[in-house]
Amino acid sequence: MWNKKVRARNASSQDTHHTSRYKEAVPVATLTIELRIEHAHSLKDRRQVVRSLKEKIQHGFNVSVAELDEALAWNSATLGFAAISNSRDYLAGLMQQLESAVTRLANDQGAEIADSYWTFLDDAPE
Repeated sequence: MWNKKVRARNASSQDTHHTSRYKEAVPVATLTIELRIEHAHSLKDRRQVVRSLKEKIQHGFNVSVAELDEALAWNSATLGFAAISNSRDYLAGLMQQLESAVTRLANDQGAEIADSYWTFLDDAPE
């Protein structure tokens, strides 16, 4: 029989909490877009539009993207995008470019933007 020796992790050496070199919170920008997909006649049609938008945005921008709703309605979808940077100005420009690109791509897919908004999440936790 094979005996394995298990070493206990030394909590003081491996699990230490490293302090951040940033004294201020790093800003995160989020963009939420609500789509109307009037030509979709099934959830399959909806998924095709949403998947295409997500793939094209991820390919062209360095952002995270997720579908925020549960795909219960075949003619609407909500997408969320997030990016992090140490520059609020960069993030503001990125969110404007992203909003323009999503609008153009959605229109190319036969969808329209029902609502969109972006915000900064840079409040430091207390």
